[in-house]
Amino acid sequence: MAAAGPGWRSIAGVLALACLMWGAEPAFSQAGRSTGLPLPRFVSLAAERVNVRFGPGKQYPVNWMFARKGLPVEIIEEFDTWRKIRDHDGEEGWVHSSLLSSRRTIMVIGEVRSVRRTPSTSAREVLRAEPGVVGSLFDCEETWCRVEIEGRRGWLQRSEFWGTRPGEIVR
Repeated sequence: MAAAGPGWRSIAGVLALACLMWGAEPAFSQAGRSTGLPLPRFVSLAAERVNVRFGPGKQYPVNWMFARKGLPVEIIEEFDTWRKIRDHDGEEGWVHSSLLSSRRTIMVIGEVRSVRRTPSTSAREVLRAEPGVVGSLFDCEETWCRVEIEGRRGWLQRSEFWGTRPGEIVR
């Protein structure tokens, strides 16, 4: 795949500047060198066990291992078939791209959260989710996102989970 040319960088710079002028956070700051996809971006773990390495290659030692398929992680850098990821605790390391899925997921953070029938704090509660619970992400409005946890769909406020960028539009 050919690297993005200077024209792409100019367009990204103009978009970022426009977002800053209107007080919004840019959707992405750069494109990945290997895929051309926006960075940073959220994905999920595609395997039950995922080794996280100190560098982009099998020659680098394993720093730790995830043991939870579906966990959301944020890709922050790319090198060939390796992706540098960040988890919900801010820990960073390298994983092979074959161990990642483009399927969007979320992880409940903070305290027990109420998943609502509609995007309103006064809406009926569909279920209560404990911190650490992982669910699927479907779409997001400004401050609310539609999710599915344990087979039940509803709405969570963006501040109640980890797995989207501030202001990110998800469809």
